[in-house]
Amino acid sequence: MGLWTLDDIPWHRFDRDRLDPEIVRIVKAAALVERNGTAYAHHLCRIFADDPAFQETARRWGEEETQHGQALARWSALADPNFDFDRAFLRFQAGYQVDFDSARSRRGSRAGEMVARCIVEVGTSSYYTALREAAAEPVLQEICRHIAADELRHYRLFYKNLDRCLAEEPIGRLSRVRIALGRVAESEDDELAYAYYAANAGDLPYDRRHYTRAYARRAYALYRPHHIERGIAMLLKAVGLTPNGRLSLVASRLAWRAMRYRAARLAKMAV
Repeated sequence: MGLWTLDDIPWHRFDRDRLDPEIVRIVKAAALVERNGTAYAHHLCRIFADDPAFQETARRWGEEETQHGQALARWSALADPNFDFDRAFLRFQAGYQVDFDSARSRRGSRAGEMVARCIVEVGTSSYYTALREAAAEPVLQEICRHIAADELRHYRLFYKNLDRCLAEEPIGRLSRVRIALGRVAESEDDELAYAYYAANAGDLPYDRRHYTRAYARRAYALYRPHHIERGIAMLLKAVGLTPNGRLSLVASRLAWRAMRYRAARLAKMAV
């Protein structure tokens, strides 16, 4: 398992008076996505079928992701006693399906898959850092601190394997940039929207556009410029570009402006 367990979380410090209902909703969704980690680990093991050392690493990563889901699910049940995680997770799995048995990476190569995994860890590390800083509830703060540290470590793990893959099957920077930007764009695909729906919508029918906006409106509101700056630096490193130069500064400012514009539009739509 990882460097911590559920027993390390100070559950006795849970403070209902510090709950933010908007944050509770996105945490319930995050619990479903994180709990699905073993399925993604299985997919990585299929892609790296002839690499038992990396398969072991992938399985351990999947176990840690699953623990993230378990911690967030337990907190969600404290925050919302009516939340039935098992029922919501079954609903999520039934409605959001990916071919986890495929032995081919959607990114075209093993190196491309590692670029995409790095970008996912960039996003999750930034997200849980932002969530920890936005939350007032102390137990959630502690859970997010642990998860954000894990996700940063996972980024380093996949980056290390990326270097190894590039030595075996080189792909150019332009291809790596294209994969990275494509994976960023996928942050608004069905996974997060359907997780938000499965966790919060009861028996209502799924409306992708509505739930994509509902999730994004709450999630984007968490971020501050330093979260974006750090994420951009990590992204540039993953694609082989200088992470702390002028390009990083310009990209960070543009990304922050784009996010604030999107967040403002979503907030206006919700009124």
